[in-house]
Amino acid sequence: MSKRYKPFSRRSFLTQFGKGCATIGATTLLSSITNLGLVSAAAAANSSKIIGTNNNYKALVCILLAGGNDSFNMLVPRGAGEYAEYANVRNNLAIPQGSLLPINPLNPDGKDYGLHPSLPKVQTLFENGDLAFVANIGALVEPTTVAGFKAGTNEAPLGLFSHPDQQKHWQTSVPQDRNALGWGGRLADILQSNNANQDISMNISLNGSNIFQRGANVEAYSIQNSANGSIPINNSNQFHFYEELKRQTLDDLLDVSYQNVLEKAYKNTVVGSKNNSIAFSSAIAASQPLATSFAGDGFSQDMRMVAKTIAARDILDVSNQTFFVYLNGFDTHDNITSVHSELMTVLDNGLKSFNDAMIELGVKDDVVTFTASDFGRKLTSNGNGTDHAWGGNVMVMGGPVVGKKIYGTYPDLYLDNPLDIGYGRLVPTTSCDEYFAELALWFGASTGDLDQILPNINNFWTPSPNTRPIGFIS
Repeated sequence: MSKRYKPFSRRSFLTQFGKGCATIGATTLLSSITNLGLVSAAAAANSSKIIGTNNNYKALVCILLAGGNDSFNMLVPRGAGEYAEYANVRNNLAIPQGSLLPINPLNPDGKDYGLHPSLPKVQTLFENGDLAFVANIGALVEPTTVAGFKAGTNEAPLGLFSHPDQQKHWQTSVPQDRNALGWGGRLADILQSNNANQDISMNISLNGSNIFQRGANVEAYSIQNSANGSIPINNSNQFHFYEELKRQTLDDLLDVSYQNVLEKAYKNTVVGSKNNSIAFSSAIAASQPLATSFAGDGFSQDMRMVAKTIAARDILDVSNQTFFVYLNGFDTHDNITSVHSELMTVLDNGLKSFNDAMIELGVKDDVVTFTASDFGRKLTSNGNGTDHAWGGNVMVMGGPVVGKKIYGTYPDLYLDNPLDIGYGRLVPTTSCDEYFAELALWFGASTGDLDQILPNINNFWTPSPNTRPIGFIS
């Protein structure tokens, strides 16, 4: 005789829940629970929803170049004198002068610059005013000099030169604390109520759970770059007989009414995940099809899914969104010349296609894309690659960007220069806080919000309604 299905009782659930999060983590529901955050859901279960009135769509797209981009081979001095310094310190890593793609910044500093030869589309974006660079930027606790760093009178980021620490610091902008929430999460905590649809997180991730989008009340909603983006709960969106049975079993579990706030949070989180997965997928399917073509690599497909999600903004009924995209492979201790060239090609293609898609969708002026990385790399060669350093260069792209400029201070590239703490590791002259503050203010944060989003901002810039810390956004 076949065994009769026994429903999962409330007592059984509470017994398992009482064994802790490790028990929950063993269920097939783990990915969806962690997407929305059990503790955050617990708070939301006991609070009323406040719907904002902001109807002006804005999106921030963060691209993490994971591993430490060798960005002094991305943006390179091209004039005779400065190139000679660069070639001398970079040795076998130096890009031939004649291969550099020339750019013509509107804010010249007396030097000529060129781009890595694998960035022809970025060159066009820059020359067309759609893209800018910020030079020698990095994680800082406070303004720092070489003397202050060496004497210990300037506080340095925890775990300086460490991948896990520095990736975390770029995502939190609190480099004196390894346990801080992400600045994108803190931003969403403040602005999530702008979205009429409160069931989908403002923060959308193409790389699962991440620190950048982790807030006290808002977590990232994870999607994939294939199909219609949704990551279902163990195929719970399938409708053949066996999957329908699993759906019904899941629904039976979720129909139980729990009284305890954490029990409610567990139920609401999982229901939200299942229903939101289906709703998100339907919105993407119903959105404007994209004519813009994207390359087949993972990064370009991630950017394509970001574009498709933005195309569904009205169906999703959202006014603010952040996106997190991860491009790995930049830890180039070895074989740097070929590896970095390939990565620059991938980045070049993805940025150009994404910019074209934003034009196609009519939202170019509503979206800002920016890069981040663990750190810059040493100017000196280790023989076939280069090692961990500090300051580096980043890109920012979009209609609101005052493009065709290099912001910040591009450093001299010779050993023992005034910013060199040793072996061509440069102290940043622009802080992440300034970079992120400008993005947050454009996105909709007020100057009064900045000390909550970026606790160190006052160390570098006094917030003022009439100024911007760097000036790359109009």
